[in-house]
Amino acid sequence: MNIKSLAVNGIIAALYIVVTFFIQPLSFSNIQFRLSEMFNHLIVFNKKYFFGIILGVFLANLFFSPSPGLDLIFGFGQSVLALLITMFSSRYIKGIWARMAINTVVFTVTMFLIAWELNIVFKYPFFATWLAVAFGEFAVLTIGAPLMYAIHKRINFEKLID
Repeated sequence: MNIKSLAVNGIIAALYIVVTFFIQPLSFSNIQFRLSEMFNHLIVFNKKYFFGIILGVFLANLFFSPSPGLDLIFGFGQSVLALLITMFSSRYIKGIWARMAINTVVFTVTMFLIAWELNIVFKYPFFATWLAVAFGEFAVLTIGAPLMYAIHKRINFEKLID
């Protein structure tokens, strides 16, 4: 990884952490609205954003989660799994909007891992929790898609990282 890619990924990780920090009460419960998850859409522009996104998730979960041990397994694992599925499927899907739609669906469905974690830690009912966290993820990614696209039109995420 070159210096520019490393720096851009560091900035992405830092942005993820800062946004998560400022909305902590909405980021770690059975009702989640983690705005920093909109950065997951960066993966549809360039797979090299993978490292910045997962580093941001890892550090945010490590420092801010009420159950960092399990969140580093389930939360980090869910992000890695969803990003890898999106990266793989993006090879076959043309168009930014279609890839963002697939990314939104993949992240929403894989929220079962977060529901499982919350069931283990807080004894929240699994299916109701899955529905709640999936809805929050879907809302953030749906709202975040046009925002990320608008930013992309200004700075071109595809070429920002080498």
